[in-house]
Amino acid sequence: MENKQTTPIQQGPPSDNERIKRESNYLRGTIEESLADPLTADISADDAQLTKFHGSYMQDDRDLRNERRRQKLEPAYSFMVRVRLPGGTATPDQWLTMDRIAHDYGNGTLRLTTRQTFQMHGILKWNMKKNMQAMNDAMLDTIAACGDVNRNVMAAPNPYESDVHEEVQEAAKNISEHLLPQTKAYHEIWLNEEKVVDSSEETEPLYKDVYLPRKFKIGIAVPPSNDIDVFSQDIGLIAIVENGALQGFNIAVGGGLGMTHGETDTYPQLGRVIGFCPADHIVEACEKLLTIQRDYGNRSNRKNARFKYTIDARGLEWLQTELTERLGWSLEEERPYHFDSNGDRYGWMKGSNNRWHLTLFIENGRIKDTEEYQLMTALREIAKVHTGEFRLSPNQNLIIGNVTSQKKKKINELVEQYGLSDGERDSALRRNAMACVAFPTCGLAMAESERYLPSLLEKLEATMDEAGIRDNEITIRMTGCPNGCARSTLGEIGFIGKGPGKYNLYLGGGFAGERLNKLYRENIGEEEILNILQPMLREYATERQDGEPFGDYVIRAAYIDAVEDGLQFHASS
Repeated sequence: MENKQTTPIQQGPPSDNERIKRESNYLRGTIEESLADPLTADISADDAQLTKFHGSYMQDDRDLRNERRRQKLEPAYSFMVRVRLPGGTATPDQWLTMDRIAHDYGNGTLRLTTRQTFQMHGILKWNMKKNMQAMNDAMLDTIAACGDVNRNVMAAPNPYESDVHEEVQEAAKNISEHLLPQTKAYHEIWLNEEKVVDSSEETEPLYKDVYLPRKFKIGIAVPPSNDIDVFSQDIGLIAIVENGALQGFNIAVGGGLGMTHGETDTYPQLGRVIGFCPADHIVEACEKLLTIQRDYGNRSNRKNARFKYTIDARGLEWLQTELTERLGWSLEEERPYHFDSNGDRYGWMKGSNNRWHLTLFIENGRIKDTEEYQLMTALREIAKVHTGEFRLSPNQNLIIGNVTSQKKKKINELVEQYGLSDGERDSALRRNAMACVAFPTCGLAMAESERYLPSLLEKLEATMDEAGIRDNEITIRMTGCPNGCARSTLGEIGFIGKGPGKYNLYLGGGFAGERLNKLYRENIGEEEILNILQPMLREYATERQDGEPFGDYVIRAAYIDAVEDGLQFHASS
């Protein structure tokens, strides 16, 4: 169906980010000079933009901001570093390396992100090269983990669940490698490789010298599980399996969840399926779609620069025509598929290769030790004996994958020794909850998220226990700002930070990730949140239909209207 144009195609001159990219000499800028400056832990504003393309963000500890200002000290600057990890797969050696450098150079914790990769915080400027080189020694890199390029390619995380899952993991790696920037800047700056003698001869055949207008995300789902939230991706690939064999992928385009408070021309959007692509052509199709966004995306206003706005401004029919011209062939008709969930399956399962896989619940993806819960130590001990892989799930959990029957006993002993959670002792609400990092490190956060959600869940769990629905799966997502890192606008219950202790409450997302939620109450604190949700959960317990998800119930009960398209997101109920 053709979309109505709702956003300007482009107005005004290019944004300053376009200048930074164009003048950067293929992402080099003056990063090396900034790193060498001994007078500050900060780097220049332009270089802070460019280091994103190298997989890192400059941040400061916002808990310390006011105190350091009083002491007339500069903010407590440090870097966040994000790994490129297609499909979320790491070896035990790579896990141990990440553990070690988190203690050597970071804040002693790791974070499993909603895009299936590692994130480290607290790395000082003086340690950045050492950190990057240690990762490189373990065959890890951070190239294009952030910035205006294709980012970490997601995929259904357990390749041994079936042969199809293994093929999907391989497809994620192939797409990731094909869409990498070709500049040698990363290797020169971080790995001390020989500089290109005449960088004027260097080219970026795919990205050109200005790269993409904004970030670009690709993910692959294997029905019936939508565990990667395929409709939140710029390109969402839905594996089509017939007679047990992977035939190819339905391609959904234009998903993306970020927006800006108070600006109705920004909105979350769901990917829309435009056709079917055979498996052996999927890398080519992804490339051509990316180049369409490169050539037509809004380079004037970054708030309207994602692929979703490019498509909504011109329409799906335009996109399909442009794609066909670039490919030289047309996509086939969309093939049937069905999603029924988007969470993880916890505990032990046996895979198609006759080996074992253990999915552990990791609350909000944070790997750390506390006095009560030695999670980081436990996983380190498992990595020392494990001979398979670690697989990071799109829901911030961890799969100990490809375990032999002999190793299963030892790993299970460690799981029991350290009391690791396979989700069984946790409520269904908690198992299906996600939060972004927010304070103290994210510069965009308006409210707490990771540090606050667990305590809010305790209060909601008590209500669900009383109502007899502790085991009912409900997706709940919280972000400290509207950028959508924890996919808050897809939750059956979604919270988006508005200010300290204040959140917008959204309801009605689809349990399988196929429907956006909608604003129910604005700028409310915990007391009002509980006054709204506790009676609603009790009512759901008694009034729901058999098998009816909470997101469907609140729509049927007329609490909120269904949002099937982001263009309806800001419409009045």
